[in-house]
Amino acid sequence: MSQASIREAPPGELHLEGVLDYRSGPALREEGGRLIAAGSAAAWVVDCSAVEKSSSVGLALLLALLRDAQAQHKDLTLRGLPEDMRQIADVCGLTELLPLVE
Repeated sequence: MSQASIREAPPGELHLEGVLDYRSGPALREEGGRLIAAGSAAAWVVDCSAVEKSSSVGLALLLALLRDAQAQHKDLTLRGLPEDMRQIADVCGLTELLPLVE
């Protein structure tokens, strides 16, 4: 199993990587929310291009980060969403809710 992480680099950009599942989700949720709240950027990009594999936990994480950003009156967009996450989003009818940029 790969370790998962979320980190800010450069400012206003969160890099999400590894395997997103029930084991990694809670810690990523906590850290991502903390980074958004503590950061000074008014707009955030979550780069998902280094996500190796994701269950529905990964989508729940992204939705939680969106809520965190909204609560802080900050914009958040998603970049590099892997195909497995896109497929889950499509099946769940979440594609329209996700602010995807290419």
